[in-house]
Amino acid sequence: MSLLGNLDWVVIAIYFVLVFAVAFGVTRRGTRDSSAGYFLAGRNSGWFIIGASLFASNIGSEHLVGLAGTGAASGVAVGQFEVLASLILLILGWLFVPFYLKSGVFTMPEFLERRYSSGARWYLAVISIVGYVLTKISVTIAAGGIVFEALMGLNFWTGALIVVLATGIYTVIGGLRAVLYTDMLQMFVLIGGAVTVTIAGLIQLGGWNVMVETAGPSFLSMWQPVTDPNFPWTGILFGAPILGVWYWCTDQYIVQRVLAAKSVDHARRGTIFGGFLKLLPVFIFVIPGVIAYSLVQQGQLTLSEPDAALPTLIGVLLPAGLKGLVVAGLLAALMSSLSSVFNSCSTLITWDIYRKLKPQASERQLVFVGQISTVVLVAFGLAWIPLMKLISGQLYQYLQSVQAYISPPIAAVFLIGVCYKRVNSQGAIAALITGFVLGMGRLAAELNKAALSGIWHAYADVNFLHFAIILFVICSAVLVVVSLVTREPNREQIAELTFATTTERTGENLIWKRKDLIFSAILIACVGWVWIYFS
Repeated sequence: MSLLGNLDWVVIAIYFVLVFAVAFGVTRRGTRDSSAGYFLAGRNSGWFIIGASLFASNIGSEHLVGLAGTGAASGVAVGQFEVLASLILLILGWLFVPFYLKSGVFTMPEFLERRYSSGARWYLAVISIVGYVLTKISVTIAAGGIVFEALMGLNFWTGALIVVLATGIYTVIGGLRAVLYTDMLQMFVLIGGAVTVTIAGLIQLGGWNVMVETAGPSFLSMWQPVTDPNFPWTGILFGAPILGVWYWCTDQYIVQRVLAAKSVDHARRGTIFGGFLKLLPVFIFVIPGVIAYSLVQQGQLTLSEPDAALPTLIGVLLPAGLKGLVVAGLLAALMSSLSSVFNSCSTLITWDIYRKLKPQASERQLVFVGQISTVVLVAFGLAWIPLMKLISGQLYQYLQSVQAYISPPIAAVFLIGVCYKRVNSQGAIAALITGFVLGMGRLAAELNKAALSGIWHAYADVNFLHFAIILFVICSAVLVVVSLVTREPNREQIAELTFATTTERTGENLIWKRKDLIFSAILIACVGWVWIYFS
């Protein structure tokens, strides 16, 4: 049964019309004849669009449902990842962006080749593409089917098909320009829908203070003890930033947005704007889960499971029209994530594999291969849908955790690579291989944890955030030690790519820079306030 009325369907239809109108409108103004035009939106994007796209691409439907569900189950501690992202985005804008834009690269694997070697490029390209296909694409498609089935009364497969085809069409035709501008629209719809649920929930509950009293202090504390199995404060403070540097500062899925900036100033301010937006999820995605928990405690609501918090709130609290707005917000989250992964994955396939194998390819050929790659990814997404039911929930969860296990070595080679000019390609390859072996070993140990004992069981059982700290330290040590016992990198490998070898940066507006320092300080203060309030 659909939870939606006729007015809700009208709102959703208007949303789809707006998305396609924006996508095809900006595509007509853009160019698809050049690789820079198709893959990086002509490198002419402003800070507002970049920040909006950083936020919208990151937030998927499964993100919304998961944050609200975890909020309903255990409180606001899960919001730490969102708050930390605000600080990590400052690292992207102030530390990495100048090197990325000055090098003129299209992809993160290409940057690794400039800094280290082609081997490092191949490693990151292959790992990224496989990871996108097995995790991001499949998770987002599954979330789409669930949204359609739970809230709109459509068959799971029908809903997934609609989402994949609708998103694939404008991504294939418009490239990154269409993705960026639709992301900007979807940001407004997404935030509007989430704010609507939050306000309706607080009104039903009796206000913020009633929620605080009902939920209790433990539910509203972000800082959990070291023994907490999910969010120990040590893991949050030292492990989560490592995963954050990988995701926000080195993953093509995210960084492609800042590569499209018209200047370093716009890229940096886009990351600052994105940082402010990342403070919102605590209040508009996690808090609805706490509201649902509080309503259950008051006897006003019944939840079949924590992850049902958001759909239940939508169905119970919202009138016709507003339900449609919130469902449109869920679809916005879904489509922005899916279009972003389609586009970034096709960029990697084209730029780091096809162009590497055929360096003489023309601009039109590169764009054509990018479009064909997106079509193939759409087809794969459709073919993957029936197979998803065959994968056990436990194995699927472990597939998702692979990203947590492969990210520390990638974060290490990027972070140390721009800060220390002595590290070289031999050290980078050794660190990446070491990290891959240990990470996959951890995955295998987790899958067989019940049969393990002693040190091997401890290896499989350590909190994944603590494991990220250990793996990062080991990979960093391998990177530095192997580099020091082998020859120094060539001058062309480090020129303009490390702090010690970069010349004075030009093209930055000093007035912008001063303002951005002030905005960054305000953002840091806001993060501090959130940490203090939810402590």
